[in-house]
Amino acid sequence: MDDVEVRKLRTLLPEVEAAVREVGARLAGQRPADPCPESGLAGAMARFAAFDDPAAAELRARLAALRPQAGLPADEFDGAVPTGGEWWLCDAMDGAVQFLLGLPHWAVTATLVRDGAAVLSVVHAPQLGARTYRAVRGGGAELDGRSIAPVERELAATVAGTSQPPGVGADPVALRRAGASLSAVAGAVLAVRNLGPTSLQVAQVGSGHLGLFWEFGADAANLLPGALIATEAGAAVTDATGAAWKPAADAFLAAAPGLHRLALPLLNGLD
Repeated sequence: MDDVEVRKLRTLLPEVEAAVREVGARLAGQRPADPCPESGLAGAMARFAAFDDPAAAELRARLAALRPQAGLPADEFDGAVPTGGEWWLCDAMDGAVQFLLGLPHWAVTATLVRDGAAVLSVVHAPQLGARTYRAVRGGGAELDGRSIAPVERELAATVAGTSQPPGVGADPVALRRAGASLSAVAGAVLAVRNLGPTSLQVAQVGSGHLGLFWEFGADAANLLPGALIATEAGAAVTDATGAAWKPAADAFLAAAPGLHRLALPLLNGLD
């Protein structure tokens, strides 16, 4: 994007952040301190909807007012990223499992997508110090208003993050590769952790809080917000072969550039 467009999006950024933070604050005030009492999936999903539906409606309405020319996927959105035009992708509760369990590891996200690529992203963690990541394509990335960059470490001193996409149980290839990669990475790094929301973990690579993050399976909507932040911070963001990551990819790796070169071989030859 040219400098004029970057400046326009940076002007929009504080308003998007304000919408995300306000929705997050309301949800944080409603979140139960104790774990969800429902023991069945149907009950847990109903409890999730009771929190998420009004928050998602508010977030969608706020974003639509900020940029009316950008579309919003229908409620039955399946996670695929629209490839043409401008769209808002947002999640009022990325990390719903943690939210329902009374844990603080969840986030609110908003991403503006243009022709299938993220151009603006905000990831806000209301109960993890109310930390807020944000980025504009071509304009760098920030955490709480400060520029960020990934941190290079020895692979053996690296803490890596990973996660599993929703519905991964129906993808036997992703399941097999996830298991094999966990063994490969865990044997090479200091520790492997799943720290909750995918979007937040990928953003944390951009700020150096995590050395790398990887995942197998289709998960574009959850990966896209953090991927822009990590990329703008200076991290290498690719698929498992080292090709530039695209939303349709079935694997994801984000890391500081030097760590990326060391981690990439661990994710190959897993089949």
